[in-house]
Amino acid sequence: MTLSHSMLAMEISAPGGPDVLKPVSVPVPVPGHGQIIIRVAYAGVNRPDALQRAGAYAPPPSASPLPGLECSGTVVEVGPGVTRWQIGDKVCALLPGGGYAEYVATPAAHALPVPTGMSMRDAACLPETCFTVWSNVVMRGGLAAGERFLVHGGTSGIGTTAIQIARALGARVFATAGTDEKCKVCTDLGAEAALNYRTEDFTAALKAEGGANLILDMVGGGYIERNIKALADDGRLVQIAFLQGAKAEINFAEVMMRRLTITGSTLRPQSDLAKARIAAEVEVHVWPMLASGALKVVHDSEYDLNDAPAAHWRIEAPGHVGKIVLKVEN
Repeated sequence: MTLSHSMLAMEISAPGGPDVLKPVSVPVPVPGHGQIIIRVAYAGVNRPDALQRAGAYAPPPSASPLPGLECSGTVVEVGPGVTRWQIGDKVCALLPGGGYAEYVATPAAHALPVPTGMSMRDAACLPETCFTVWSNVVMRGGLAAGERFLVHGGTSGIGTTAIQIARALGARVFATAGTDEKCKVCTDLGAEAALNYRTEDFTAALKAEGGANLILDMVGGGYIERNIKALADDGRLVQIAFLQGAKAEINFAEVMMRRLTITGSTLRPQSDLAKARIAAEVEVHVWPMLASGALKVVHDSEYDLNDAPAAHWRIEAPGHVGKIVLKVEN
């Protein structure tokens, strides 16, 4: 297939607010060894995109400087060494960057088939959240059936996915959210209880249940000490972001005496091999959840690629629930 030499993309013209996202014409990427080129149908919008735009989350040296960490679309070119994918295949993929564009390059091992019967819009919402949740909740956090699991930000893209995956694994699921309406979204998705963090003490609530065996947190700051107190003995705290800051004062004697584990990860800086291993596990364990209906995409809103600034205003506002996407292919 002969591709055009240039494409429309949204670049970060300078660090700043959403309005620094500007349309540009840039060269279509060329696939390297083990890479595929995807004609993007939809691109997911995620908080790391907003952090990158603000100048707080630099892309890895080898990644595209364009924002966008997940997409759905059609394979239009395959690089040397690629055997699984062929031109015309429908895929969704975790990206090192570059998703806010008509075409994007990504390692072939980071792409997965669009689940049968799923729309391209839904498929674009899967990679970043599914890879993040599975790798942190299961591969790192070791969540098992019957355990008590707490996720903060229960109506975020990560939160809605974590609630459903944990429930499908047989865990008792608890969540926090900022309004009673959002708490209802969490319970409708399968949380046993959802706590309005503005009016309820999640630490006391979890301690009354025996403590959380696993907590997935993206808030940080003052939540870190409260999370530790909310853990059961031998509990695990997995940190994936710091919306309220990365520093906290904690009592490590409590960590030692109660045999607690504090860990965490970010997805983007991990090696291509590590992300390929996550992709393989997600395909084996999470894709069947989608097929059975145990896991569904929760949508907030859709914007055209040129409206990426509006999508960023939306993701930084307190009211959104679920995933935000950019429609790229018309």
